[in-house]
Amino acid sequence: MRKALTILGLAGLSFLSACQTMDFSDPDSLRPSDNPVTVANVSRNDRLAQLGAQQHPRILATYGGEYKDAKLERMVAKIVGKLTTVSDKPDQTYRITILDSPNINAFALPGGFLYVTRGLLALANDSSEVAAVIAHEMGHVTANHGILRQEKEAETAIASRVASEILHNEAAGREALIRGKLKLAQFSRNQELQADSIGIRMIGEAGYDPFASPRFLQSMEAYSSFRSISGATDASLDFLASHPATPQRIELAMGHARRIGAPGVGTTDRDSFLNGIDGLLYGDTPNEGFVRERVFLHPKLGLTFTAPAGFSLDNSATAVMASGPGEVAIRFDGATLPSGMKLTDYISSGWVTGLDESSIRPITINGLPAATARASADRWQFDIVVIGAGDKVYRFLTAAPRGSNALLPASQSITQSFKMLTPAQKDAIKPLRIRVVTVKAGETIASLAERMYGTDRKLELFRLINALPMGATLSAGDRVKLISE
Repeated sequence: MRKALTILGLAGLSFLSACQTMDFSDPDSLRPSDNPVTVANVSRNDRLAQLGAQQHPRILATYGGEYKDAKLERMVAKIVGKLTTVSDKPDQTYRITILDSPNINAFALPGGFLYVTRGLLALANDSSEVAAVIAHEMGHVTANHGILRQEKEAETAIASRVASEILHNEAAGREALIRGKLKLAQFSRNQELQADSIGIRMIGEAGYDPFASPRFLQSMEAYSSFRSISGATDASLDFLASHPATPQRIELAMGHARRIGAPGVGTTDRDSFLNGIDGLLYGDTPNEGFVRERVFLHPKLGLTFTAPAGFSLDNSATAVMASGPGEVAIRFDGATLPSGMKLTDYISSGWVTGLDESSIRPITINGLPAATARASADRWQFDIVVIGAGDKVYRFLTAAPRGSNALLPASQSITQSFKMLTPAQKDAIKPLRIRVVTVKAGETIASLAERMYGTDRKLELFRLINALPMGATLSAGDRVKLISE
C-alpha cells in the first residue's frame, strides 16, 4: 500500500535503523539538523571519532533532535558511567545522546557516540534494562563492528563488480552478489550475538541484573507485536528492525546471564529509573502532531481529521499514513501552495503521475476551498483531495486495489472530517507523558489501566509498559507507569 502511494510521485525518506552501518564516505550527502549540535572534544587524529561526528547531525535529523530533560540525562549518564568502568577499552570516551523519538531504539557510531531514544526509555522498567541495551551498543564500539562491516560490504561489492564487469559475466556477478549478501547477513548476526555476549558480561560486572537483557528483548518484541496491530510509528526505525528477538537469541542471552549468577543477582535500580522518567514525553511531539486512537490533531498547524472506522494511524515527521481493511491506505501531508495558483491547477502541476485530468473538479470541505481528482497506476486506483488553508495546501491520497468499492467511502470519510481548530481547541491539546504513580489500596491493574490516555487498548498497553504478564497482580505501594496528559 505504501509503495502504491509512492507511485503517485511522492518522494519517500530513507531512514537509518539500529546497528546499521553508516555511509561515512559521502559527508556531503548528509541531511543537516535543523538545530545542529556541535560535538566537542573530537581529536583531530582520532579517525573513528571524526566519522562519528560527521554522522551526528544526520542522526539528530532522522530522530527528531535531542530530548532535553536534566534529570533524565543524569539518570542515563549514571548508567553509562557505571558501564564505562567495566569496558574492555577503559580509555574509550562516550557521548550519550537521548533522541526525541517515540521509536524504540539505541545504537552506536564509531568513536564512542551512543544514542538512545526516549521511546526506549518509556518502555524500559528499570536501569538494568537500559544498561543492557547501552552495553550491547558499547560492545559494537569496542569490537569495531561498524568498521568491520563496512569492509565486508566493500568486499562484497568488489567481488560482484569483478565478476560482472571485468569477466563480462552478469550471471556470475549476480551469484557473487547473492553469496556476498548471505555472508554479510551471517556476519551481521554474529556481530549481534557477540555484542550481546559483551554487553551482558558488562552489565553483570557493573553490578546490574544480567537477566535484564533477555527480559527487555522480550518486552521489545511484545511491544513490536502490539504496534503492528495498532499502527504506531515507523517500525524500520526500531531496534528490532536489525535486532530480531528470536527465541534462540533470547535463550542464548539467558545462558550468558546464568553464567554470571542465578536470577536475582545484581541490581535493577528501579526506583532511580522511575524517578528519572517521570514526566517523560510519550509518543508524538507537538511539532509532528498527535495521534489519539483514530484522530489526528496538529496544534501547531491547527488542524484535525479522523480516520475511518477500522483504520489505524501512523504518524511521522513527513506524513501521516492510515491503513485499513481491503488493502486501502491513505497518505496525508502538506505543502506550500504557489501564490495565486488555483487548487485545480495545483493537482495537475506535475506531482501526481497517472492523473486523469478530466476528473479534476473544485469542491468545498467544511467551508474550505478544495479540489479532487482520480489517478491510477499498476494495479492501484487513487482518489486525490487537496484542501487550501492560507498559503498551504493539505493533501489526502487514498489508494485501493483496482475494482475495489472501498476507495471513495474511505476517502470521503477522512477528508470530510478535516477541519481547522479554534485557538481554544489548539490550546487544549496536550502531549502525552509517562506518569509514575504509587498503587493505592484497592487499585487493580484494570482500574489503573482505565486512567491511560491515547489508546483504545488501555489494558494491553498498560501491561506492556509495566512488563506485567497475564496473571500478575499489584500491591499497595508498588510504583507503575501510566500514560496521561
